[in-house]
This record gives sequence, structure tokens and C-alpha cells, in this order.
Amino acid sequence: HLASVVDDAELGITHVYRGNDHRANEDLHRRLHEALGTTPPEYVHHGLILGEDGKKLSKRVEGATVASLRELGIPAEAVRGYLEELGLPRHDVHYDLPRIRRLSVDAIEAMSDEELAARAGIPPAAVPVARGARDLAEARDYADQVLQEPEPRPTDAPETLERFRELADADPRAVVRELKAVGGNLRALRLALTGRDRGPALAAILAALPREEALRRVDQALQHTHS
Repeated sequence: HLASVVDDAELGITHVYRGNDHRANEDLHRRLHEALGTTPPEYVHHGLILGEDGKKLSKRVEGATVASLRELGIPAEAVRGYLEELGLPRHDVHYDLPRIRRLSVDAIEAMSDEELAARAGIPPAAVPVARGARDLAEARDYADQVLQEPEPRPTDAPETLERFRELADADPRAVVRELKAVGGNLRALRLALTGRDRGPALAAILAALPREEALRRVDQALQHTHS
């Protein structure tokens, strides 16, 4: 405490902003300044960001550090937006990672195609499939679903894939609507195109995949089914 007060005096500190957990120190620090004959700074105490357990946020908590947020693929705009919403809280607040994730969706939606491609590290052609991502890491994963050829596997809905072949020249959204209308197995088509049973919107996958490549992947699934 004495060292802190001497430092503030020597450095000419006029304002000290610190967490509510230091509020109890203010009276002691003022009395130390009085004893030293120095002018105390103005003390401003703000609320702390707490973890789910109600304790001071640990660096080990997911998303609690800038490095962790980067690993999660959270755009910087989402983090800044969250901090701006917090402002200088007068009372303690709980860390709201779900809120940051919602702001991440907004930040990605606001990016141009060129910026999203550059920030996610994906080719511009894969941007349509990355548009529905909730963070930059998920955007890269979505792009990989169309950029990486899936391992061919038999399909349990060959009639859906055959119908897709007939519709392949249509607009992707029209293709999905038509397949839904005839009771098509959209999951089977997704598996044939990406090798996964969940991910971005199917229409976005069709928009990002060149027609010839989509047909080739569907044909491979049909061939493995008939062989």
C-alpha cells in the first residue's frame, strides 16, 4: 500500500481507476497521502467482470482472454461492441460470452465478401457458404465443407440425388424448395456434397459449389450405392 501511494505521488497520478475489490483501500491510501503531505488522486471504482461462479473472472475461462477469443474466431468488432455496452460498470457484472457470440454474428453479417474472405482466410468463392457462420472459426469450417472433397459413401436416398441432378441448373434456393416439396431427403444430399450431416444452409452449399463439382460428388455417392 505504501509503495502504491508513493508511486502515485512521484508520478503525479491524478486519477486512479480500479475495481470494486480495491474500494476498501481508498481510506488507507488517502491517510497515507495525508501523512506524506502529498495530494491524493481522484479514486474511481468500477464493477468487476465475474465468472459464472460469482468470483473474479479467471483467465482459464473460455473467452476470458484476447488470445482465447481469437482462438474461438470472435471478430474484434464483437469484443469492442461488448466492451462498449459494458462501459464503466458501477456494479459487478457476469461475463456474457453468449452476448459476445451474438455480436459476432452481427459483425460477420456486416463484413463485405472481400473482408470476410480475408479475415477467415478462405477463398472468395467460398464466402457464400461462410455467410451463416457464427464466428470466423466456424466460417473456415463451413468453407472447408465445400473446399475439401468428402469421402464417397453410399446414399440411403438415391431418388433425392437423382432428382437433384435434374434440378442442378436451377437457382440453389429453388432447388432446395423443390426437393422439400417432393419430400426429398435433404440430409442425404448434404452428406453427398460435404460428407457431414449438419453445417451451413444447403442453399449456401449449392451456391458455393460449382455445378460440375456438385454433380460429380452426387454421382460418386450414386455409384457407391449401385456398386
